[in-house]
Amino acid sequence: MSETGGPPKIFDRALLRRRLRRAWSKDAPDFLMARAADDLLDRLLTVKRAFPRALDLGSPSAHFAQAVVASGRAPPVRASGFAGDVIIDEEAAPFAPGAFDLIVSGMALQWVNDLPGALVQARRMLFPDGLFVACLAGGASLVELRAAFAQAEEEIAGGASPRVSPFVDVRDIGALLQRTGFALPVADVDSFTLRYDSMFALMDDLRAMGAANILAKRARKPLRRDVLARAAEIYAERFSDADGRVRASFEIVWASGWAPHESQQKPAKPGSATMRLEDAMKTTRESDA
Repeated sequence: MSETGGPPKIFDRALLRRRLRRAWSKDAPDFLMARAADDLLDRLLTVKRAFPRALDLGSPSAHFAQAVVASGRAPPVRASGFAGDVIIDEEAAPFAPGAFDLIVSGMALQWVNDLPGALVQARRMLFPDGLFVACLAGGASLVELRAAFAQAEEEIAGGASPRVSPFVDVRDIGALLQRTGFALPVADVDSFTLRYDSMFALMDDLRAMGAANILAKRARKPLRRDVLARAAEIYAERFSDADGRVRASFEIVWASGWAPHESQQKPAKPGSATMRLEDAMKTTRESDA
């Protein structure tokens, strides 16, 4: 807990907003958002609901809003900390309970300090039987970069400093959705690898996207040149292909759930089964004989 009794301050969100505003005003690389938006469109097309009142919560670009429109729905309200129709703090969204039938969020919630609290707010803002669909950077993202920096700093400086933000684990998301009140929660992951000419080319992309280190307790001293050079050597030694290009892992974790409603399918109550497990197994064995 923080000294004020709130959630720990993991991320410097004021710095995040400044970086994202600068990045997206300069045509930031959009390959992650474009890939995620295509996935969102596929997901929305499988749901036969109108969703007349939609919210795009925190997405740094218009990609998710465009996907909602492409699915045949009305344009969502775009709300984030630096751009859109409404400027908000994603950790304290100002919308009324039940204000939306659909909430989408693209590559934004991995940078909130209180993810459970943000999910509770999202559920509260949904009308009963409304849908929440979000994607976040997953914990396996940039594992190579983390490893290279950690080893280089250990070798040269005698200890590693926080250089890459921590991300959510897909194994935790489903339980977190359920814990925060969503019905029919689903979590899945899109894992893929990109290749770069060098570690420095990868870092250039991350900076251009506004996704450089925003940890509140990030190392205060500038990254030493000898550490950076050694990290690039380690990256090339451990994570390169035969052609000399290096690999970078990315993981997009998807989370979806519904605001509870009496019409939704519910799990059977304990003790309500009409056949004992032992009898069911016996029946199966007899039918297979």
